[in-house]
Amino acid sequence: MMRRILLIEPGYKNKYPPLGLMKISTYHKLKGDYVQFVKGCDPNIRKEKWDRIYISTLFTFYWNITLKTIRYYIRSVRVPSDVFVGGVMATLLSNDVEKEIGVKVVRGLLDKPGILDNGDRCKIDDLIPDYQILQEIHYDYILQDAYLTYATRGCPNRCSFCAVHQIEPKFIHYLPIKKQIMGIDETYGQKQNLILMDNNVLASAQFERIINDICDLGFHKGAKLNGRMRIIDFNQGTDVNYLTSEKMSLLAKTAIKPLRIAFDHIADKDLYISKIKLARDHGLLNLSNYVLYNYLDTPEDFYQRLRINVLLNEELGTKIYSFPMKYIPLDAKDRKYIGKNWNKKIIRGIQCILLATRGLVTPRREFFEAAFGSTYKEFLKIVLMPERYIIYRRKHEQDGAFDWRNTYKKLSDNERNVFMTLISDNEVHKQDNSKFSSGKIKQLLHHYSASQN
Repeated sequence: MMRRILLIEPGYKNKYPPLGLMKISTYHKLKGDYVQFVKGCDPNIRKEKWDRIYISTLFTFYWNITLKTIRYYIRSVRVPSDVFVGGVMATLLSNDVEKEIGVKVVRGLLDKPGILDNGDRCKIDDLIPDYQILQEIHYDYILQDAYLTYATRGCPNRCSFCAVHQIEPKFIHYLPIKKQIMGIDETYGQKQNLILMDNNVLASAQFERIINDICDLGFHKGAKLNGRMRIIDFNQGTDVNYLTSEKMSLLAKTAIKPLRIAFDHIADKDLYISKIKLARDHGLLNLSNYVLYNYLDTPEDFYQRLRINVLLNEELGTKIYSFPMKYIPLDAKDRKYIGKNWNKKIIRGIQCILLATRGLVTPRREFFEAAFGSTYKEFLKIVLMPERYIIYRRKHEQDGAFDWRNTYKKLSDNERNVFMTLISDNEVHKQDNSKFSSGKIKQLLHHYSASQN
């Protein structure tokens, strides 16, 4: 008997198509079921009745929008247990999801038979993803024209800030990507680029074999498809602790762009710099750098890591684009967490800079220093400014921002400490200015009044 299957991705913004739902679609279509995919809350789809609904989840801080989506569709099935919820948030907060609403939570990967239907022998994670469902919605995934797959699973590391060891607890050194990609070619046609979602591909004992597979599939250095350069991207980044000269040489054989390397701790400075130089020596000049902040680091640690990249670009001729990533605990249901060495105003100041720079840190020194400052003290001054002065720097350059900077420069060390304490919660307009004896502090606080934001 044909079942009616509804696949749902909540309405948050994301650039990667929901790979898990795409494989579930293939699974049900092979069984002869009717499958429909929707993003967000659709009143017309909600009115229909479904035999089973699958809802994907992403980060835990999408808790509210995800729970809202589940509740929106819960009456479109016979009983709540006909709703299957899986993915990152579902795995990390499985008990909370089950307690909140009586759906069936699928923890971790669909890598064993019988997870969705008792007695079924299919391993859903091995199936070819159904790209066709992406045409059913009016949402543009940036990486739609790409193969999305894994050459490995899991990670041997157990970093405290990372959820991989909970979602993919077993490290698998090799998966046959040739089979996956050739299957996609046969069903949906060739894709331009290759996105490998591996969490630590360099840790694989089969790394050379993986690289050979990649090159054989047409993603060797200089490869083109229909006249356009092809790109391979290990989008989760590479681990500097496994990045040897031999592995760098293998990476250089591929059409990798960019080479992604994380720089999460200032203590890794020397190791990180040595690997960037190693990349340069192998002709890999286009790099992307994940920079974790708001964890155990300090604002100065964060600034120095960004500046190191800019200086390396000047010295080596590389182009390192940095992508700051704010740490949020693995069980957080919103994005409000503030690390012990941070405060809300500095965090918000960084976010305002990134709004102006569209989320990335440019490799060119003059643009970096204009956005983040040429020294840590200058960086601190920038992030402490009122939000409008940070985001719309040019607009306010000669009016309020000039006055603010001029006054800030005149503060004594003690006044500066008092001032930073007063604005640390990023709600300065609620302060009672009359109780502060320093005229300069009162003058600065005036710039933060709600009426001027």
